[in-house]
Amino acid sequence: MRAELQGDETTSALPVAVVAGLDVNGLGVVRSLASAGVNTLILETDLSTPAAATRFGRKLKVPALSGNDFIESLLRIAAGMEQKPVLFLTQEGSVETVAAAQAELSQYYRFTMPSHDIMATLLNKAGFQRAAEEMHSAIPRSINLNRNTPTDAISALRLPCVVKPLTKEEAYSAKFKKAYKVASREELVQLWQMVKDVADEMIVQEWIEGSDSDVYFCLQYRPRSSPAISFVGRKICQWPPLVGGTASCVPAPAARDELVEVTDAFFQRIGFVGLGSMEYKRDTRDGRFYMVEPTVGRTDYQEEVATLNGVNIPYAAYCAEISRPLPRLDTIAQSRIWRDSISYQKARTAGAADPASEISPNAKIVDAYFRVDDPMPFLHLKLEPLARRMRRMLGGS
Repeated sequence: MRAELQGDETTSALPVAVVAGLDVNGLGVVRSLASAGVNTLILETDLSTPAAATRFGRKLKVPALSGNDFIESLLRIAAGMEQKPVLFLTQEGSVETVAAAQAELSQYYRFTMPSHDIMATLLNKAGFQRAAEEMHSAIPRSINLNRNTPTDAISALRLPCVVKPLTKEEAYSAKFKKAYKVASREELVQLWQMVKDVADEMIVQEWIEGSDSDVYFCLQYRPRSSPAISFVGRKICQWPPLVGGTASCVPAPAARDELVEVTDAFFQRIGFVGLGSMEYKRDTRDGRFYMVEPTVGRTDYQEEVATLNGVNIPYAAYCAEISRPLPRLDTIAQSRIWRDSISYQKARTAGAADPASEISPNAKIVDAYFRVDDPMPFLHLKLEPLARRMRRMLGGS
């Protein structure tokens, strides 16, 4: 295993938190743990990214964050630890790998995760759809689209629809968007012809009317034997608009009780434990919240918005895993808006609205990259385009 260790070598009396993945998600997790004094070891395949410039944690370059190479890295790292570390995952590929190997890995790492069968159901959009329908959850109707799907199957759904792959695949993500909105059967056929050689199967789901700011989420850590730690937020804008990931978000206290209750009911009934979340969209036609998709076994992209607003879910998970009392949840007088400046700028350039002043007029905006006590990721982000231009001018040297 090729390994390049960066950072100080200090040790702690408490177990180390091993964080797999250092994109914006992982950066938020590392900062959340560091704010509570937890030492972290961060695993990443590329230590030249802006997030990897954080001053927190030790960084270890590993060959992969999924598959057999990832498992081998985890086992080798654990063998060198004095105490059983706490494992945090931030990417879906890592989750799939760990879920399949959790019987072996649980001997060397502390983490909470349900059975592989439950994880497989929730990681697959069709599996989640079936489970939600069986529980009579509020979820739009859908069909699975593959080479054997009858051509008239789409007629059972109300157009427009959103089309997404059943699982996250690197080959698909490298060429196509996270999701597509189609307004007609003809658009769907064209899209399928474009993606069918990369995605064997897609899910076609009725569109929920509303804007980006009608998308909500409930972030959770679910211990095996005590109530979940929850935070409910609301997106302000997404990239790409309407069908993308979070570009900016804010707490949603008015929806908290309802969405925590619905999320608890679904996860409890299916038997999910550990780190996860549920995304919802409120339909402007009837005002109801509809389930969109879960995130399971890992932190969510915008996980840090909870910490910024007094609910440090990664630290709560760490405390639960080492059998310490769960931390007290703080009350923040002024709400914080979490913003991924890269995605936000793209969304605004594409014409996305920013209703932050109407949704949370007194909130303070916090950039996902910048912190006064950890400025280097932000500086790296801003200086990298200049560095690329300089390299081009110097002939790539």
